[in-house]
Formats: sequence, C-alpha cells, structure tokens
Amino acid sequence: MRRLQTVQDVNLREKRVLLRVDFNVPIDGGRVADGSRIRAALPTVRYLLEQSTKIVLMSHLGRPNGQKNPKYSLRPVAQELSAMLSRPVLFLDDCLGPDVAKTIDELDEGSVVLLENLRFYGGEEANDPKFAAQLASYGDVFVNDAFGTAHRAHASTVGVPALLPVKVAGFLMQKELEFLGDRTANPERPFAVILGGAKVSDKIGVIDALLDRCDRMLIGGAMAYTFQLARGESAGNSPVEPSRTEDAVRAIRKAKEKGVELLLPTDNLCTDHLDFAQKKVGELRTVAGPIPAGWQGVDIGPKTIGAFGGAIGGAKTVLWNGPMGVAEIPSCAGGTFAVAKFIADSKALSIVGGGDSIEALNRSGRADDISFISTGGGASLEFLEGKELPGVAILNWTTA
Repeated sequence: MRRLQTVQDVNLREKRVLLRVDFNVPIDGGRVADGSRIRAALPTVRYLLEQSTKIVLMSHLGRPNGQKNPKYSLRPVAQELSAMLSRPVLFLDDCLGPDVAKTIDELDEGSVVLLENLRFYGGEEANDPKFAAQLASYGDVFVNDAFGTAHRAHASTVGVPALLPVKVAGFLMQKELEFLGDRTANPERPFAVILGGAKVSDKIGVIDALLDRCDRMLIGGAMAYTFQLARGESAGNSPVEPSRTEDAVRAIRKAKEKGVELLLPTDNLCTDHLDFAQKKVGELRTVAGPIPAGWQGVDIGPKTIGAFGGAIGGAKTVLWNGPMGVAEIPSCAGGTFAVAKFIADSKALSIVGGGDSIEALNRSGRADDISFISTGGGASLEFLEGKELPGVAILNWTTA
C-alpha cells in the first residue's frame, strides 16, 4: 500500500525548508479579513520551528497576472502570521533576485521568511523551469501544505519539488487527504452528501463519483433547478443549464440503481426580482413544485429544509459543499444557515468545503462544531471526483 510521506517521516533538523502554503486570503484595507487559511498552516510551521529549521514560505495571492501589484502584496499576511506565531516573520518584497538569495543564505536557525507573491511573475503559473530553479535554490527540502493549489501544475507546486530529492506533505495536506479521501471512501454509515452551488457542470463529476460512495445525496442551490427541468418541471426564471439536463437525468437514474436516496427540493423560496450586484430582492414567496414564469428560486423552501434536516440528523458521516441559495443576501440565506446548523448539531463526522459554505458556518458561529473544514476549493472537488492532483503526485511516497 502506498503512503504519502509527511514532515514526520524525514530528518529536517537544521535544514532550509521551502514551505508552499495557501495564504490566498481576503485583504481589506491593508489587513487580513479572514485568517483561517493562515491559521490552518500553523501546526506545520510550529513543527518545523521545533526542528530548528529555516523556513521559507511561498504563496500566491489573487490574480495579479504576472505583474507586480501592491494590491496583491503578501505583506499584510506576514504581519498576521507574526501575530499568530508570537514571533517575527521577515517579509521579503520579492521572491526572486540576489537580494532574496543573500537574505535567505544569512538566516539564523528558527527564522521564518515569507516571499512576496509568486504570481507577480508569469513563470509561476507557466511552471517555467528557470523560475522553479531559482525558488528551489532557496531550500534543501520541499514541504507542500497548500492543498488548495495542489490541482495546479505550477512552478511552486510541481516545478520546485521536481528539483529537490526530499519533498513531503505538511500536516494540513495530510489532513485534507485523510478527510476528503479515506473518510469519504470508507465512511461510517449512513453517509450523507449535501451539494449546492450554481452549476451542475461544475459538480457533475463529483455527483457521479460520490453516488458510488454515499447512502443519501441532498442537492440544493441553483444547480437544483437544472434537476427540476430534468424532472419535467418548470424552473421559471431560475438560472438553469438546459444542456446539462441529460447529466441530471443520468444522476437521478444512477442514484436509483445504486439505492442512494436522492433528495431534491420539493419547495423553493422564490422572488420576482433579483439584483445580485446590489444584494436586493423583490417580493419573496414559497413555491411548491414548478416555479411559475417571472419568478426564480433563491433558496430551498421550509418543507425541503425539514426534509434535509431529517436526512442530516440521521447520518454518521456528512460531507457538505456549496450553498443552498443566494446566501450572500440575508433574506435568501435561511436554507444555507439551516444546513450549517443541522450539521453542527449532528453527532456525525462532518466535513465542509467551499467558500460560501465555510462563510455560512463562520457567520453562524458554528465552525468549531465541525470535524474538518477543507481549505481547498477546486482542489477539493477534483480530488473528490477521483482526479490525480499534480501537487500531491510529485511528492515522495513510500510502500507501507
């Protein structure tokens, strides 16, 4: 059986460690608005410090498109990390060049350095060999703790580890793979999956893969309206993907063949006007069954909320990814918050991923009641779908 090597499997003492982290966090007014991704990397950073290493942190932030842009600087992240660690974090205002190399060469043991945004250079996303080689020269060992970028074959996730003999996973990467892998592949049953979000096209692969593993699947969010079309019911003015109704039909058929209980909304909260940019809605009313013309769904309805609550409450393992409606608007967030509460109140092993789902948990104050919150967005979906993640495959594996 193959096993991914982690920081605990190798000798790191007094080594220079290149640590790829996912510090792609929201910045507001020059400050970190949500530090949960930074906090998630702390166990690995602290462990490395215990080994008397010199830590060189690498991350991206936003999409600066290969240009140096102060808006996407990681400087506020260095300040936030320093506060969390209660120790200095040296921020370097570049990630390449002789000054960066000289500073790293002169580091004392126990130092923590954060390089400037990797995406200030086009070589990062292009996996440019020269760019990767310069980054690799800063370290003796590569550690990947950035699950959220593991599905990207970029210089810092694939190019750098290819040049270093020792490349292992950090604790966060290890946990992500455990909960999204082992805990969903061999779940304690009943295993309930709750999927929401905008498009069937984004999640049809995940739906198909998880129908092979789960006992019940609950589908909400805008993609439920495409399922409504697939069942021959009008979805009114709701956002739908007519070209994906066949995918929805196949999913419904597969659930029946597999004996998976598939719960789709039986009623929806609907509005006659939605201005997403202004976060405003017109009249709201609950509609059971087909949605009439001129109206569109913005959340699951009360009967559906009740049914979803019963399905979640009886589960032993729960996986949730995606909101149940337009959760950014408070009057349309009831279903999403109800699901968050149901999961938090359950005694199940609970795994939650996706930015909107996590935000709802945080806003509900129930995040501490969840077994594991994934930091990965697209990486989580691709991994659940069964795709190989380049940033994981490149690491050292052992036969155990």
